[in-house]
Amino acid sequence: MNKKVFLSGLRDGVPVGLGYFVVAFSLGITAKASGLSALAAFVASASNLASAGEYAGFTVIRENGSLIEMALMILVANCRYMLMSAALSQRLSPEMRPFHRFTLSYFVTDELFALNIARPGYVNPTYAYGTLLASAPAWAVGTAVGVLAGSILPNRVVSALSVALFGMFIAIIIPPAKKNKVIAGLVVICFALSAGAEYAPFIKNLSSGTRIIILTVVISAAAAVLFPKKDEEEEARNEV
Repeated sequence: MNKKVFLSGLRDGVPVGLGYFVVAFSLGITAKASGLSALAAFVASASNLASAGEYAGFTVIRENGSLIEMALMILVANCRYMLMSAALSQRLSPEMRPFHRFTLSYFVTDELFALNIARPGYVNPTYAYGTLLASAPAWAVGTAVGVLAGSILPNRVVSALSVALFGMFIAIIIPPAKKNKVIAGLVVICFALSAGAEYAPFIKNLSSGTRIIILTVVISAAAAVLFPKKDEEEEARNEV
């Protein structure tokens, strides 16, 4: 355990935790409307770090849907995490212990994935644990607080607070985009195609999670073909 690396992850995870708390607060209000207690909502968020997936699950509960409907909705909403997990697995050291691999798989979220994948070299579990410790508790506690608060705050206020998460995510992708023109171009393309998918025939009728999966596969595959990235060993040999 490298204390300096752990503290670095803890520091980087604090802004993520603050954003999670705000969004989880609004999610807690949804859980309250679905009849969940603060404890039940806390357990749900502590065991499932997925805003879209939890929202889908709470919605099914509110509509008295079946367990099969809930499983299918959460599967569709969380499919993008499979892609992130596949990408993250390529950055794990072959010597990494199974315990660390299983633990890291627990928190493959958009923001934590971006933080860990942006670091050079193999993913450091010590850094990853720091980001997790600073963010995961805020997600679970925020959901419980949202349930307790109920509908005290106006919906417009809750929606305004949710913007913090989008600002935080932009702060994560801007630094690598400034260093790499290819990444910057891909970010712009992703924004443009994501907005266009809202109006494109057939695609607009798909769920947002499904659209994200399609765009991610198409754009990442095209980028891999057009702009292949050499692995670190090959780059080192070329430098020599």
